[in-house]
Amino acid sequence: MAAAGLAMPGLAQAQFFAPVTQPITGLYIGAGAGVNFADIGTLRATEGLAPAFRSRGIGTTGRALFEPGFAGVFAVGYGLGNGIRLEVEGNYRQNDVRKIRGFSGAGLGTRADGEQRTYGVMGNAYYDFNIPYFPWFTPYVGAGVGYAWREWQDVRTSALNGAAALRPSGTEANFAYQGMLGGAFNITSVPGLAVTAEYRYFRVLGGTYQTRLTSGLAPTGVTLAGGNLRAENAGNHSAMLGLRYAFNQPAPFVPVVAAPAAPVQQVARTYLVFFDWNRADLTDRARQIIADAAAARTSARATRIEVAGHADRSGTDRYNQALSLRRAEAVASELTRRGVSRSDIGIQGFGESRPLVSTADGVREPQNRRVEIVLR
Repeated sequence: MAAAGLAMPGLAQAQFFAPVTQPITGLYIGAGAGVNFADIGTLRATEGLAPAFRSRGIGTTGRALFEPGFAGVFAVGYGLGNGIRLEVEGNYRQNDVRKIRGFSGAGLGTRADGEQRTYGVMGNAYYDFNIPYFPWFTPYVGAGVGYAWREWQDVRTSALNGAAALRPSGTEANFAYQGMLGGAFNITSVPGLAVTAEYRYFRVLGGTYQTRLTSGLAPTGVTLAGGNLRAENAGNHSAMLGLRYAFNQPAPFVPVVAAPAAPVQQVARTYLVFFDWNRADLTDRARQIIADAAAARTSARATRIEVAGHADRSGTDRYNQALSLRRAEAVASELTRRGVSRSDIGIQGFGESRPLVSTADGVREPQNRRVEIVLR
């Protein structure tokens, strides 16, 4: 069915909507920084190193303790307009090594210096929760997988009272994963800009580092043995603050309910634009109707345009909700092309919840596949 439209002054009765933030649609960028806390790492001496440990009465398993350190991320992503976001992220974490201990026996020093650095590239997926009446706040959850490089830089233990010392070093790359929980505090005066606060759990699968056992303070001591030290439990907890900017975002839709109009005042005008089944593109007839609405806005001196998308009942609730938003976005974009400021347009999608014609589930009803343009 070709798109059609109709002006309906009789639909001017006041309607009450909860103010909501429009979900991110399109490209966005984000960055964050904060503090990270590395889990206690489990260490295990393997090839070459384990026999040397045993011969000196040193146990072959120990632990590495780390100081809190810096964490930073940068991401480029894309919002699908339904609360789902997909992104590519680069991250960096740094922690000083505080102590290496747990190896049984008295033959190994425990105080340590050096640092652990972690670099990662991740692919993430997020879901934003839209909370009515709180357009300034959007909580979200996310998860990601990728690859990370973990480097032990100048790590060495002490060698007090004649004890032996360890010097593990190198860079190990492995599979990484993470989970995120946070919230975006939307700057309503700058559409698309938000301050983010979040917690992240990040983990890299274990790595193996080349290690020397020396008779004195590494690296100057005599090498007694060489081999590998296996590091497990490479988890990390981070608390971060950041900024995110989504390009071409409309302002949060906060409709103003006007007082009852006096009889001499002009009532709101409504235009209807209809769509083909499962489509959100505009026909020539639809563009003409939208042009009429844009022209009527100027002549009627309307200060606000409300664009509400709808769908029939032939799909799932979730799909129809997303489809109704795409239809509303298509109409809003055409209004903008016709000279209407984007900040004067409020966009909503109602899915199949507000039909013009009541039908059973699954029925393709043409009159329910529409967008209502209301001039106020």
